[in-house]
Amino acid sequence: MNYLQPSEYELYGLEATTDVAWITGASAIVDSHCRRATLAANQYTERLRTDGQRPVRLTYLPLTAVAPATSAIVSARARYAVPRRGEWAEDELSWNVALAFGIPGSWLDLNVADLDYFGDTGEVTLPLNALSFAFDELEIVYTAGWATFPDAVKVACAQIAKNAQATPGLNVKKGVMNNMQLWYFADTLLDDTVRELLAPYVAQKVG
Repeated sequence: MNYLQPSEYELYGLEATTDVAWITGASAIVDSHCRRATLAANQYTERLRTDGQRPVRLTYLPLTAVAPATSAIVSARARYAVPRRGEWAEDELSWNVALAFGIPGSWLDLNVADLDYFGDTGEVTLPLNALSFAFDELEIVYTAGWATFPDAVKVACAQIAKNAQATPGLNVKKGVMNNMQLWYFADTLLDDTVRELLAPYVAQKVG
């Protein structure tokens, strides 16, 4: 997806006649640098360790509900933990019940409405179990991204295109119809200014 439309070229310092291929190539570099398929709203699936009932943090931000959905979380399921050494004695009766029904190690579909999340940080809080059984793994499908691209992303896209135009012999691997393949020289085109502009949008995997 292109982060600049032809009507915006001059606003961001590009010639009105700029070939759309420059913007397509620059947008691809933005996506690659930010480690995501697109900065637009997109669906992602992640499997995360929960370490009990502690909140988890998703990789791609911000979490965004896509109409007609009212939640950014599309679906979620969690797996109950198998008790570790020393935990069994804490509540032996509960674990006996859990084992009788085959709960440890099994997956449970969660009600999306029961999941509390904060869109800007990607933090998701899991619901409590009535018997205090803990989850140790979560598989979650969610949507994240921007409906309207931030101005910093548009400035970065324009700057990458200008950097490429300034030294086309160096930065263009080869030219094909509507695809100049600028991403082969992303390190050259991503100057310090561009990196600073895009820093808030780079996906960070939380271990």
